[in-house]
Amino acid sequence: MLNSLSLFWRRFHRRWLYPAISLVVAIAVLLSVPLRLQAISITDLIFQGVQIIQLSNLSDQQEVEIGKQMNAELTSREFRIYNNPTLNAFVNQAGQRLVPKSDRPNIPYTFQVVADQNVNAFATMGGFVYITTGLLRLADNEAQVASVLGHEIGHIAGRHLVEQLKQVAIQRGVANVAGIDQSELVGIGVELALNRPNSRQAEYDADQRGLRTMSGAGYAPSAMVSFMEKLLKGSSGTPEFLSTHPDTGNRISALKSKINPSTANRGDGLNSSTYTSRVKSLL
Repeated sequence: MLNSLSLFWRRFHRRWLYPAISLVVAIAVLLSVPLRLQAISITDLIFQGVQIIQLSNLSDQQEVEIGKQMNAELTSREFRIYNNPTLNAFVNQAGQRLVPKSDRPNIPYTFQVVADQNVNAFATMGGFVYITTGLLRLADNEAQVASVLGHEIGHIAGRHLVEQLKQVAIQRGVANVAGIDQSELVGIGVELALNRPNSRQAEYDADQRGLRTMSGAGYAPSAMVSFMEKLLKGSSGTPEFLSTHPDTGNRISALKSKINPSTANRGDGLNSSTYTSRVKSLL
């Protein structure tokens, strides 16, 4: 009898203890935040706690699936993928070279060129990275393109959009008793990817991750700094790419502090003539 009770307790402990602790912690966090003037019921608090647990434990597979749905929405309604297989293959090749050296190499990555003369690049969830023809036209060499792709991979590795999605989804209440409303998550994710800037902390984090990634992949690290400086000097206003990337001057200084001047230009991708013949001729 004692053995049976002991076995039951061990099974119960493993199955329910940690979720129960997570729920209690989530509710405690909610209770620690100053409440609005109107009363919030304990049922609402428990429900919000469940949402936090659900959204904080998105698996890689779930994130990739949401990213796929976001990609379908973006490419069918928001912008057009540039119809040049050679150019898309070039960008994808550069991106895939970076992936094994990134902080999150174990998910599939998709790199796509967007037909847009504006200088821009962004990442969504689950390995989807977008770069515009305008940015490719502005870049001087492959290493500068790799620096942008590395930065966007850094956002994915840091799960920055996932964190934003979690915050907004909890505010809007997209979960229900059956689980997370995935279609709502996709809609919020698209909205965030297009319109909401990353935090200063997220940008610094993506910069540092991107610098490590491109250097590890064999690209010259100086290209990340030179492209940011090019963006700042070459525009009378703030480029779209920087409008959602705050404190660019400080970011450049932070990057320079991480790069050894004696090895800054050591690596691949700095040949401008090769880049022009391979890429700019296709734009």
